[in-house]
Amino acid sequence: MGKVAHFILRRRGTHKSGNGWHWTDIFTWVWLIGGLIIMFGPAVWLVFSSLKTPAALAEFPPSILPYVTSQAAVEGYDKPLMLYDAKMPDGSTQVLAEVRRIGLVAQMVDPKAPGEIVKVNINDRTPVRTMSFATNNYTEPFVHFDFLRYLWNSVFVTVVATVITLVVNSMAAFALSKYEFKGRSLAMLVILATLMVPLSVIMVPLYSIISSLGLFNSLWGVILPTVATPTGVFILRQYMLTIPDELLDAARMDKASEWQIYWRIVLPLTAPALAVLAIFSVVWRWNDFLWPLIVLSRRELYTLQVGLSIYSGELNVQWHFILAMTVVTMIPVVLVFIFLQRFITTGIAGTGLK
Repeated sequence: MGKVAHFILRRRGTHKSGNGWHWTDIFTWVWLIGGLIIMFGPAVWLVFSSLKTPAALAEFPPSILPYVTSQAAVEGYDKPLMLYDAKMPDGSTQVLAEVRRIGLVAQMVDPKAPGEIVKVNINDRTPVRTMSFATNNYTEPFVHFDFLRYLWNSVFVTVVATVITLVVNSMAAFALSKYEFKGRSLAMLVILATLMVPLSVIMVPLYSIISSLGLFNSLWGVILPTVATPTGVFILRQYMLTIPDELLDAARMDKASEWQIYWRIVLPLTAPALAVLAIFSVVWRWNDFLWPLIVLSRRELYTLQVGLSIYSGELNVQWHFILAMTVVTMIPVVLVFIFLQRFITTGIAGTGLK
């Protein structure tokens, strides 16, 4: 641990003059800290905001931590009253509870002696705030909404679509990289050309096909149209080109079938690229909103992203539930990235080799 700390905290200035800071040290720290804030700042803000009450989310200026205004039960009033540090005419500060507000004047009482109304300008008071985590933002969707059903639908779509994507794309990549046939370059060019076709262009014909096949209002209607991806074929093909043809020829001399060569030789050697494609596929399917929204109209079939839209009404948006469930939906993607991230550098670097 000491060596790690020494490596992180070392400065170029100590090598130049024995002590002090070099301008490159300052620039490096500013660059690293700024990048850290830009990368992880929104995620930290999201997590803390998901633990705020609706009133705390509506505060301006906003705060990062989930603060709430303290309340106290006051004799003679049915509901708890908000507590404020009010500046009195003599310059002292006293904790008062707000009864009502009329314009710029707040009518307040002493919680211990609520008999006398004290009028205070709203600019002469500050709320008594305490940190409070609204954990019910996470529990209520599981209790009052069918969140577990949406979670299962998303897991099913993501896992099945990713497995089929890996199989279909790896087969296509194997054929395009290891077999010589007429039109191979043209086929690859057509596959790459589909990258320039947006979903909105093929949405209507794709919907017609799904409806004709009876896959409307079915999770398979969400899965099957997206399993063949040009990006996946390109990544796997470029990586398979690095596998020596002599290795495959040796397997054929040992009377191995083409399926055995693909399954027992090519796929294990392509594991880094498959891991990269698996990460991309999980992110694509897990965050997909438009296509499931088009295909699915029955509520019990909604995926997580579509299910979150039920918290957004025409007149009211339940941001505290949306933020909390957004954090929950991030967890599987983060876990997949953590477990497979060691393959990313190897896989992406390998796709650039010839």
